[in-house]
Amino acid sequence: MKNFKNYKNLKVLVTGSTGFKGSWLCYWLHKEGAKVIGVGLKPEKDEKLFTALNLNKKIDQYYINILDYKKLANLIKIKRPDIIFHLAAKSLVFDGYHQPIETFKTNIIGSANILNLLRSNKNISLVYVTSDKCYLNNNKNLPFKEEDTLGGNDNYSASKAGAEIIFNSYFKSYFNQEKLRLASARAGNVIGGGDLKKNRIIPDIYKSIKSGKKLIIRNPQSVRPWQHVLEPLSGYLILGLKLLDRKFNKSVQPAWNFGPDNHNNKNVLNVVKKFLNVWNIKKRIVINKKSEFNESDYLKVNISKAKRQLNWRPKLNFDQSIKFTVDWYKIFSKNKNVENFTNDQINEYNSIK
Repeated sequence: MKNFKNYKNLKVLVTGSTGFKGSWLCYWLHKEGAKVIGVGLKPEKDEKLFTALNLNKKIDQYYINILDYKKLANLIKIKRPDIIFHLAAKSLVFDGYHQPIETFKTNIIGSANILNLLRSNKNISLVYVTSDKCYLNNNKNLPFKEEDTLGGNDNYSASKAGAEIIFNSYFKSYFNQEKLRLASARAGNVIGGGDLKKNRIIPDIYKSIKSGKKLIIRNPQSVRPWQHVLEPLSGYLILGLKLLDRKFNKSVQPAWNFGPDNHNNKNVLNVVKKFLNVWNIKKRIVINKKSEFNESDYLKVNISKAKRQLNWRPKLNFDQSIKFTVDWYKIFSKNKNVENFTNDQINEYNSIK
């Protein structure tokens, strides 16, 4: 693994800084000594991680919508970051169904805004985060490689495929003749402490435990590439350093998958049962057979490219990922200091060889 202390004193702009993954990334970068500039919407009532980690006191935060091109352009002109990690997005399949226009605007036009700003800021590197749901999924139960066909059978997935198509068009139109300084990252299903969004499996389990209400899940047999949030973030950080150092030659294609090893892909019911078992609690599980969501039965990603070219590999197996997650929520549920515990989890993760 790379030495992330190389981020010390670098100016790092993170879009989506107030979200789940963005908050973890900002905290990690701050911990490594980076000068973090956050861009994001004000946290919603179910986004408590940004506040719990005291990030408003640790980073230079700006509450800007990525659809506001003028404000983004002015901020980048003034701050002149060394690298941008673009995580801002509508991140839920649920949002895609109920807020389709907002989802397409944010995930496609907002992402295009970031790409367009790099045209006139030639010294800035970019890690452009989309999703493993960008692939055209025909339920063949095969891991997707980076060169596989993009597509989407629901609005959210289509918006992520659109973001990747735009990335590819910008890359080939404006950036293909120089040392690689921008790359897209496609991560599998991310779990970990601090996610409290509705209609996501881990927050749903946690809220059911806290409220004592019945636990309702959908698509129990759907298989996903579950990984703890620190896994893809470590991949983004390694990728970012490579881009900053211009370590890739022109033959390297800019898309990268980050996910678990194949044997750690599990179905939704496995996740629920393991979470409850580690928490040491019994709950009746109710299957919602009338789900309004059209979701794929299988989703897996091939991570051999990241292993080979980045020397990145997942450190946590499925059981460890669930335990890391449960342990965080237990601390949170007892109103203990989650900032210290988050710091400890990052240290523990870094210590794993």
